[in-house]
Amino acid sequence: MTSHPSRSEELREGRRLEYLTIAWNAVEAVVSVAAGMAAGSIALIGFGVDSVIESGSGAVLLWRLQESGDGAAREAQALRLVGITFLVLAAWVGYESATSLWSGEAPSASYVGIAVAALSLVVMPWLAHRKRRVAARLESRALQSDSRQTSLCAYLSAILLAGLLLNAVLGWWWADGVAALLMVPIIAGEGIEALRGERCDCH
Repeated sequence: MTSHPSRSEELREGRRLEYLTIAWNAVEAVVSVAAGMAAGSIALIGFGVDSVIESGSGAVLLWRLQESGDGAAREAQALRLVGITFLVLAAWVGYESATSLWSGEAPSASYVGIAVAALSLVVMPWLAHRKRRVAARLESRALQSDSRQTSLCAYLSAILLAGLLLNAVLGWWWADGVAALLMVPIIAGEGIEALRGERCDCH
């Protein structure tokens, strides 16, 4: 007879996944922003700052998974702040990338950035898959929504990797700016989702 994990065990697994997500995003943020500033890459800097905000968003959900009382109202306030931050980042990335393309500023090749984007393209889909499984067993719309956000991070990684590779291998300087522009609607979408409070219901 197959034994199924208890709800408390599933909650612990959900928390472990959030801890892993926060830890990875923190490393990703520091390395990406530093490498982006060194190379003059708007896409890489934007990706790193997005990871910082993702860490904050993950911390909100982690707190919610540990919350024993009704913390929905406080979570909604926290997610609204996260949403506004995402929208500000989207506006900054859009402006900076458009300005960079217009002025013809060529970023340097960033092999560190390529490595981070490639690793993220492996880590994020794995985390998203695990979160979806736990969310289904817990019937948690919040964790399910968080898994979608983790999947979006994988899309950002793919866009970033393409832009960095095209610049490093083929010398297409404009690929970085185009990659940054392609990130804008995804980042803005994350902000709108958080503002709507679509991750507030953990039941």
